[in-house]
Amino acid sequence: MTPTLPSPQARHRFAFVAVAVGMLMLANCRGGPRADFPRPEPGVPSVHEVAVLVPMTGPDAAVGGAIANAAQLALQDSGNRSIRLSLYDTMEAGAAAAASRAIGDGSRLILGPLLADEARAVAPIARRARVPVISYSNDVTVAGDGVYILGFVPGQAIERVIGHARQAGAVRFAGLVPANPYGQRSSEALLAGAQRSGGQVVRVETYARPEDARAAARRLNAAGGFDAALIAEGGRPAAAAAPQIRAGPRLLGSTLWAGDRTLGRIARLRGAWFAAPSDTRFGQFASRYKARYDASPVRLATLGYDSVLLTVRAARDWSLGRRFPERGLLEGDGYEGVDGIFRFGRNGIVQRAFEVRQVTAGGSTVVSPAPAHF
Repeated sequence: MTPTLPSPQARHRFAFVAVAVGMLMLANCRGGPRADFPRPEPGVPSVHEVAVLVPMTGPDAAVGGAIANAAQLALQDSGNRSIRLSLYDTMEAGAAAAASRAIGDGSRLILGPLLADEARAVAPIARRARVPVISYSNDVTVAGDGVYILGFVPGQAIERVIGHARQAGAVRFAGLVPANPYGQRSSEALLAGAQRSGGQVVRVETYARPEDARAAARRLNAAGGFDAALIAEGGRPAAAAAPQIRAGPRLLGSTLWAGDRTLGRIARLRGAWFAAPSDTRFGQFASRYKARYDASPVRLATLGYDSVLLTVRAARDWSLGRRFPERGLLEGDGYEGVDGIFRFGRNGIVQRAFEVRQVTAGGSTVVSPAPAHF
């Protein structure tokens, strides 16, 4: 999706990139779970209770810990004293149990969980309690009816790069996608992006296993008749498939290519385009994070930071003891976060503005900046 650029007067947008307040004490060198998440206190509320549900143990603990750290850092950067974050480990007894415990402790808003299955488990519990959920998942099928998806939706980035390629003259598009839910959504985004921009999809090849990507690419190449080809895969499958596609058609990628500096080692991938969130402010965020936690944040840590400052912005009219003012999440002009501008649609799905990058031998370079306004 290529965001439109109406009037630059975004009077209600809240700039999320705040100035850090003073020198903060360093945490453990791994940047793991923080000890400065206070526990909710029984009795009459003196602050707004907000729960952060992420995995703090298990295989996703590094991501969950970084998101939790970033969330706490955002609250400190905002200077807000009316919100208290409480941390719940979704791996301890499951996401549903964590949500029930958080709501029982008085939380009126849930930030997280990380995975789509966890969000599905949390959703009915939160709905019964009328507690909104801002999930870090990117699975649009769990959005709606009080559940908001903040993760990077792959389809939107694909539509953005398809639109850019169409503006550059590509008309006929092909796709190389894995036979899994991610590939299905990528195919749908390819079709939607081509249709919206006046192009057409002439062929899509799928493959069941990463090692089959090379053969699928050869089938795509043999069919021919396309100006650009989407490889909806990252890492080794993309590197293996790309050389099988003849020179001439522009190769396109997904957000899975962001941050992968190895792709430029493949000559056929140099010059390929992909869309991704802007890195303009990530360096500033990473510096503050490292100063606080003596560790570099994982890329998804920004979701924790932006979710908290979104909460602060949306909660301006939140009265103590009352439900979270959910309507405040639907700010039409959008919000400016570490990863660029974003807003929620009424379907609960985040809408983001992506930039388009070109793969180079040393990484990538921006060829189409992310729009500054919706």
